[in-house]
Amino acid sequence: MDFTKHAFFEGKNVLLSDAKISIATHGFLYGTAVFGGMRAYWNEEKQRLFVFRPYDHLHRLLNSGKMMAMKIPYDEENLIQLTVDLLRLDNWKQDLYLRPTIYKADTGIGVRLHDLKDEFCMFVMAYEPYVKNDTNAHVTVSSWRRIDDNVIPARGKIAGAYANSALAKTDANLAGFDEAVVLDSHGHVSEGSAMNIFIVRDGVLITPPITDNILEGITRRSIIELARKELGLDVVERSIDRTEVFIADEMFMTGTAAQVVAVTRVDHRPVGTGSMGPVTTKLRTMFDDVVRAKNPKYSSWNVEV
Repeated sequence: MDFTKHAFFEGKNVLLSDAKISIATHGFLYGTAVFGGMRAYWNEEKQRLFVFRPYDHLHRLLNSGKMMAMKIPYDEENLIQLTVDLLRLDNWKQDLYLRPTIYKADTGIGVRLHDLKDEFCMFVMAYEPYVKNDTNAHVTVSSWRRIDDNVIPARGKIAGAYANSALAKTDANLAGFDEAVVLDSHGHVSEGSAMNIFIVRDGVLITPPITDNILEGITRRSIIELARKELGLDVVERSIDRTEVFIADEMFMTGTAAQVVAVTRVDHRPVGTGSMGPVTTKLRTMFDDVVRAKNPKYSSWNVEV
């Protein structure tokens, strides 16, 4: 992987090799960290780099921090400026993935959230496809259930909670599938291992509500808006039964790293025709134009570096 030369660490930009924490750090020992996944896209025609919806991503990061009793001396605008400054430092000219993180920085043993120092850091890396088979993904319903809001809040990107995602993802991959579909404690479709889920049934776009233990995805929100405004689709947020994915006309997953992944088979059953459908195809194309600042209608979603 091609990483940035610099990172933001403990209040300043430093060489990535100097951005180090102790193995006794609380965030490392107990998973007491929250993070964001952000993307920046290179527009070849404009010869410019654009960060996609940074305010929304950083607002969610700060909200995740609130859930974990964290407080840092930055607001969304401060963090956007830090992001732009860091990207300019290494003069990137390609698609990127950014990882801002807030973590409990004290060292020592003790399970708690209070009376601990909070720190912010961020590194950048060149983008690599999250799901390589993103136009023809084959998925399986996982035996692992999604964490519940009363266990670890799924709407927050809490580092320790991603052990749940890792269990589902690895079991799916080792069984020969590209991704997992994870059910909630009631048996409803919740998410992929780290992606939101959509299905198309009879011309209606359906996605689980934010109360079904899902991450409140920024890409999810963007796709809902594009589907309504650009395709004129009826978008319904409701619980999805497990068997509905077997009889859906189309299915796709969304996420910052993954973007829009077309799902064509679930547990060896074809979804619709067994190939990427027209709604998914159109949304993938529109989303790619929007994130690269090629659609002026959505220019407010992009911050130029």
